[in-house]
Amino acid sequence: MTKMSKESNLLVTFSKRRSGLFKKASELCTLCGVEIVIIVFSPGHKVFSFGHPNVESIINRFLTRNPTSSSSTTCQLVEAHRNANVRELNAQLTGILNQLEFEKKREVEIEKIKKAKIGKNWWEGPVNELGLGELEQLKLGMEDLKKNVTKQMQKIILEA
Repeated sequence: MTKMSKESNLLVTFSKRRSGLFKKASELCTLCGVEIVIIVFSPGHKVFSFGHPNVESIINRFLTRNPTSSSSTTCQLVEAHRNANVRELNAQLTGILNQLEFEKKREVEIEKIKKAKIGKNWWEGPVNELGLGELEQLKLGMEDLKKNVTKQMQKIILEA
């Protein structure tokens, strides 16, 4: 694997990979109940971070080497409640992102079906919604169809 040379591709890839990295971190928090912090510097030297429950508390714990950030029972209860809310929101976000991905795939499939149906049964479409050019094409298509039907009928009659 090598670094990309084209700047625009690099920025697009960074943006997509960063959001994927943060999504995976969010899923890890939801599934395992872990606390996590990720700090990423972009190619444009911007800083992006993700933290659960938040970036500052985890960095402070790391720098001071304290295993717990709060000692009082009240603070622990508040933090536990906040963590539960964050886990629930992360689960909802994951569900919505999965649904969005499903709907995008469905949209692609519907577009494929639409494109496949454009050429089929064109004579059944609503004529009053067609423009002049489309009506002329329809007329030519009908004339070709009439010629083909006439030829086929003559062929069958001659064979009989």
